[in-house]
Amino acid sequence: MSVLADEDTILQGGYSVEDLQRIVGALYRVHRLVAVLTDLEQLLSSISEESRHVARAEASSLMLFDPETEELYFRVALGESGDQEALKRGIRLKLGQGIAGMTAQSRSSIMVADVTKDPRFFPGVDSAIQFQTRNLLAVPMIDRDTLIGVLEVVNKIGEETFSPLDLRVMEMFSSIAASVVSNARLIEEHIRNERFAAIGQAITTLSHHTKNIVTGLSSSADLIDMGLQNGNIDILKRTWPVFKRSTKRVSNFVQDMLTFSKTRAPIREQCTAAFLIGEAQETFTELFARKNITLNVDTKQAAKPVWVDPEALYRCLINLLINAAEAVPEDNGCISITARTLENDTLEILVDDNGPGVPEAHWERIFDPFFSTKGSQGTGLGLAVTRKIAREHGGDITVGEAPKGGASFRMAIPAMAGPTKEVLGV
Repeated sequence: MSVLADEDTILQGGYSVEDLQRIVGALYRVHRLVAVLTDLEQLLSSISEESRHVARAEASSLMLFDPETEELYFRVALGESGDQEALKRGIRLKLGQGIAGMTAQSRSSIMVADVTKDPRFFPGVDSAIQFQTRNLLAVPMIDRDTLIGVLEVVNKIGEETFSPLDLRVMEMFSSIAASVVSNARLIEEHIRNERFAAIGQAITTLSHHTKNIVTGLSSSADLIDMGLQNGNIDILKRTWPVFKRSTKRVSNFVQDMLTFSKTRAPIREQCTAAFLIGEAQETFTELFARKNITLNVDTKQAAKPVWVDPEALYRCLINLLINAAEAVPEDNGCISITARTLENDTLEILVDDNGPGVPEAHWERIFDPFFSTKGSQGTGLGLAVTRKIAREHGGDITVGEAPKGGASFRMAIPAMAGPTKEVLGV
């Protein structure tokens, strides 16, 4: 709706300069609010308040139409008297019930100078909120031929009833309010559909990953049972490591979900980079030996202790090493971990591999929850959790191209002071 067009319409009515200034000012205020406010409740309250102010009414209300029940319910209720909250708690009007119901049913404005002389007036609302209505003006809210609700002002201040000017202005405000509600509903529906799609993707991804783990556990358990029944130690020796790896995968999977699901402040301790990396390195000794992966570690440039959450950074390193181990070639896999302390005492940890690398188009997406290039083999949580932990430390993690052509993950953790305490790893 054009504000200038509204002004031209009003000017033709021969109204006072004071009236025009009040109305045009209110229209501009509402149009500015529509442009900047994203809170629907606040926006509708502002529109209702401006309507009450411009029409010089004691009270105003904005009712929305529920198409499923074909009833009007109060979304906003403003006034100097009466229990306004009671309106929003449970009072509903059917189509044709009261002035508001008639306005909605007929889709046309209704102005009543004396409600005691109008049989359409429904006194039940007044009784419920201990309020006395003398006169009122109700206008329908319609957007693209769809009934959205009814905007109403009650009890003209200083005059016997509302004027034709009040009617024109209220119709302008109702048009704006109807458009605002329609747009908000479209946005809410879009967000809801996206959320459902994301939930469905997450469930599918997690289900596939869980199924793979359970399949490995079940197969190992069957072989262990067979070995125990037949007294075959060779089967037990071959199967037990597989069973252990599957249980470890379950543990990592559950820990990633727990870490991702809630925000937590790091529990900081003073430790060295060599200690942090050494803990993760021990975890992968067997896996790297079995897959013939070479691991090079260099922490000479990061001798200075740092204040971090060792358990949380252990999870980061575990996820990065798992990611690298799954990417490198089977025969000559090579992973490098380099730690160094930068000039501003930021701890930088680089994890490079000689795998196929990450396409530049995925450098940001790879940290999104449930985004994975591994199909059903990955959850898409590991790198998301790693970035979450890094950012909880005030740092971040990025990915680029490694010197050997694979992926290079760079995690930076800024310096943080803490109480004097025994240094882990010294």
